Amino acid sequence: MPGILYAIPTPLGGTAADALPASALASVRTLRDFAVENAKTARAFLKDVAMPCPIQELRISMLEKDVSPHVKTLQAGSSVGLLSEAGCPAVADPGAALVDAAHAAGIRVVPLVGPSSIVLALMASGLEGQRFTFCGYLSREAEERRKKIRELEARSHRNRETQIFIETPYRNDQMLAALIETCAPDTRLCVASDLTLQTESIKTENIARWRKAPATIGKRPTVFLLLSG
Repeated sequence: MPGILYAIPTPLGGTAADALPASALASVRTLRDFAVENAKTARAFLKDVAMPCPIQELRISMLEKDVSPHVKTLQAGSSVGLLSEAGCPAVADPGAALVDAAHAAGIRVVPLVGPSSIVLALMASGLEGQRFTFCGYLSREAEERRKKIRELEARSHRNRETQIFIETPYRNDQMLAALIETCAPDTRLCVASDLTLQTESIKTENIARWRKAPATIGKRPTVFLLLSG
């Protein structure tokens, strides 16, 4: 029988016990093979989980473009834990390729319960929660970014749909400035930073109010959400 691919969420901040329920932690502790985005942070997470064996005895392999070695491990009967850098694996994350390959090979995929910055931000935004789209990263080039913002705002207006996207932390303030400059005054914008951390901040205002009191985000993990008025 093939193994099972477990999609394991990791904390956005704080400890594993704070972020994952006991049932998820128990499942992680049964595993010995892991496919990871970053070996250093994966080892720190697994140490925090209190694995029942020394970390050196775990088989921790980096996720590469070629995911076939992980699939072969699963086909040989060993279950594998898929670990993202933070939050849910395979969501805005290279782990999606391994999940897809597992399905193609007829291997069972089990998602464990844990934090998702995208869902947490939507929950706390007050914006449309029935219809929403996650758009990933927008362009880093200024004019292309403004063009994409206008497209997302138009789609939000047309479909009454919340648009969700993220940015590399050091470009957060450029993104916020572009949104404030480009969007219509009645478009609502939520900026959710440092979710689950002590420094967490979540603010939803229309663009007119953002223009009156522009904020500085800094280099903090942030999710942006907009809904056209």
